[in-house]
Amino acid sequence: MASPAAQRTAIARACRYGDHDEANRLRRVYKAGRLAEHIKQVVSTAPPLTTEQVEQLRSLLRLPTTEEAA
Repeated sequence: MASPAAQRTAIARACRYGDHDEANRLRRVYKAGRLAEHIKQVVSTAPPLTTEQVEQLRSLLRLPTTEEAA
């Protein structure tokens, strides 16, 4: 995976050349990577989670299905 600076550069390049779909895709990748790193950091320093807490966090990360979104 590219460094955060390289990822931001790629996003800027896509915007500069008008490739908005690619810029949006790169933003999603960048933000997902930042979120993953933050989660790893928090979980590594926190006390063990209960099964209920794990399920609650898992539900926050789950994407709604078409039926749930309606």
